[in-house]
Amino acid sequence: MTAEIIDGKAFAEGLRARVGDAVAQLQADHGITPGLAVVLVGEDPASQVYVRNKAKQTVEAGMESFEFRYDAATDEETLLAKVRELNADPKVNGILVQLPLPDQIDAEKVLATIDPDKDVDGFHVINVGRLSTGSADALIPCTPLGCLLLLQDRFGKDGLSGKKAVVVGRSNIVGKPMFNLLLQQSCTVTVAHSRTQDLPAVCREADILVAAVGRPQMIQADWIKPGATVIDVGINRVPKDDGKTRLVGDVDTEAAKAVAGAITPVPGGVGPMTIACLLRNTVTACCRQHGVAEPAM
Repeated sequence: MTAEIIDGKAFAEGLRARVGDAVAQLQADHGITPGLAVVLVGEDPASQVYVRNKAKQTVEAGMESFEFRYDAATDEETLLAKVRELNADPKVNGILVQLPLPDQIDAEKVLATIDPDKDVDGFHVINVGRLSTGSADALIPCTPLGCLLLLQDRFGKDGLSGKKAVVVGRSNIVGKPMFNLLLQQSCTVTVAHSRTQDLPAVCREADILVAAVGRPQMIQADWIKPGATVIDVGINRVPKDDGKTRLVGDVDTEAAKAVAGAITPVPGGVGPMTIACLLRNTVTACCRQHGVAEPAM
């Protein structure tokens, strides 16, 4: 068996195009242009690259991009004041505060200050509650949403029903929301983690295996049920023999290809979906704030 490669990069390109079409339709029909505000505190290199890519893709989709940068010594109240200002700005439909934040700033307090209806990262406790209760009003965290869209593309809208799914990882950012999304698709879902007894055996029960633990190539080929679909959320940088580094996932991809039915590569799998889903969430939030129908994306 040679696994089908799930091309997240191509799917994300298509999603961004559909978002761009939705933005153009909103402008034509209602004179509305969605706006996304991104706030960055500090000089973390990875965060700077990510924020730059977000701004570029926001503009390419026809939306307004607002970017606010602060130095690493910025105090908490300054950041909270900016968030409250963005909450009140009608031109801003989505707010994203880039994590991690410096130690002097309480990230939970910042996230709790964002208007839940502008929380396009889906991290506010109200959106967490909406998602866990199955409310259609939830803004869904971008990475789990991207995973779900890739799965729905593979299995069809109703094709996930009854599947056994195992999510390895219980973070608030991926693991827990992924559990709720799969449960809403009528999967039978197990959340596994570092204290799960006989983790390989649990993984081998999965028709759908989602790896989100942040440990390079932890999931081995013999952990995978033959023919299973594997979604690898991990993005880990590991050293090469020449002193440089390369990106690998949480799954030993090359070995897993001989067992799995389909698998997302790293890079080029789940990663590109995150920003595409951020843009999708911004359009969704804009439509809800203006009381207009949400376009199909």
